[in-house]
Amino acid sequence: NLENALVRIENKTYGICRETGKLIQKERLRAVPHATLSMEAKLKQS
Repeated sequence: NLENALVRIENKTYGICRETGKLIQKERLRAVPHATLSMEAKLKQS
């Protein structure tokens, strides 16, 4: 949720995929600001 996104901003972990450790693409963050997974990691979950 957005509150968790704000915490990640404070912790300097916002925009970093929690599975791969890579940066989440800006387009994905614009579409889903609370995303914690990159598209790569999200697709692997499916």
